[in-house]
Amino acid sequence: MEMRNFVELAGNATEIAGVALIVGGFVLAALRWLILHRRADAAPFQRLRQDLGRAILLGLEVLVAADIIRTVAFTPTMESVIILAMIVAIRTFLSWSLALELEGRWPWQAARQAAAPTPPPPAHPSSSRAG
Repeated sequence: MEMRNFVELAGNATEIAGVALIVGGFVLAALRWLILHRRADAAPFQRLRQDLGRAILLGLEVLVAADIIRTVAFTPTMESVIILAMIVAIRTFLSWSLALELEGRWPWQAARQAAAPTPPPPAHPSSSRAG
């Protein structure tokens, strides 16, 4: 098998995997919603939205990988690289928007919040007096 054929096959397989992740995530989210909806769970719609968002995010990441494989392997011209950059920018914006919708914060805010030191507890008034 030639390298070009292998790379084309890898790009196609990656693209199919990305679509399968989105469709499979939709099916699993719908099944989970049906189960939770019958149990009268308090937030089945919110869970459905989160499950769908996660499936779309994962699928978008895999589709970006497929675009990179195809562009770098087949047509590494300036025009194709610019088109790839635009596709990646659009998909990255979609990913950030979905993350904001699902988690209520931008993706880069998670690291900042985790790295922020916790303030010390307030001193007890009796312990600060000299006796």
